[in-house]
Amino acid sequence: MIVPPQRIAITYNPGLMTGRELALQLRDDVIGLGREAWIAEDDEDAAGFSGADLVICLGGDGTVLHSARLLIGTYAVILGVNMGRLGFLTELDGHEVRERLPEVLSGAGRIEERTLLNCTVEAQGETYPALNDAVIGRATLSRAIQLAVDVEGIRIADYRCDGVIVASATGSTAYALSVGGPILAPESSDIIVVPVAPHLAAQHAVVLPRTETVRVTLEPGQEAVLSVDGQHDITLVEGDAVTVSVSDERARFLRLKPRSEFYVRMAAQLGWHRPGGNAKPLPPVGALKSGESK
Repeated sequence: MIVPPQRIAITYNPGLMTGRELALQLRDDVIGLGREAWIAEDDEDAAGFSGADLVICLGGDGTVLHSARLLIGTYAVILGVNMGRLGFLTELDGHEVRERLPEVLSGAGRIEERTLLNCTVEAQGETYPALNDAVIGRATLSRAIQLAVDVEGIRIADYRCDGVIVASATGSTAYALSVGGPILAPESSDIIVVPVAPHLAAQHAVVLPRTETVRVTLEPGQEAVLSVDGQHDITLVEGDAVTVSVSDERARFLRLKPRSEFYVRMAAQLGWHRPGGNAKPLPPVGALKSGESK
């Protein structure tokens, strides 16, 4: 059990026709259950979430991602409600959230803390937080870029490639996954570094502990773009360097399902499991008699 939330902000993806309608229904439901609730429609800054214990996000992973970035530095907990495709960050489907609202308000579930990254453009002295990833990618479609990757001051790679992704565990199921990166458990604090389409080089990802700092440098004669969580694009010129490290902050999510649900969702989302297939489970260890085959 967690502390029952008293002040609930509700936000939604304005591109969804049913988003605002459900948000209004949830607001009335929460008020009817004796708690304070409001709809946070201005998503340009965190002002609409001020003082909230719980933020209910109606949409998909993109909506949850956006809200999580705005809530950095607060203790608010996010409940993601899926209004479209199955997502890795959402917890409930739109059709069940009203039914399970009393459970949520009673303090049921657990808090899942996700690692955040700090992405700093050294020349600008500007730091951008990321829940998913920092992608240093080519600025033009037709030209690869030359990037140097250092970990704790040690050069580990010089890539001519389309880009380099530095991702958190959350980002391991996003862009990094699509280019062959590994999947990390949601609460892992490790960092992934994976190149995108490296030319004449092996496409191997590197998994680093949270204590390491990654530095990606744009070599002479190059132009690139730093994309942070796919929501901020910063132009880079030759010699620019981006450092990525684990933040002291965390994103906090309300989970009503067991931790193992992540693996069920992962297998379903990635098409790894075929319900009704012919594969049979292996017998318990030691169950096979001598001479029998598997």
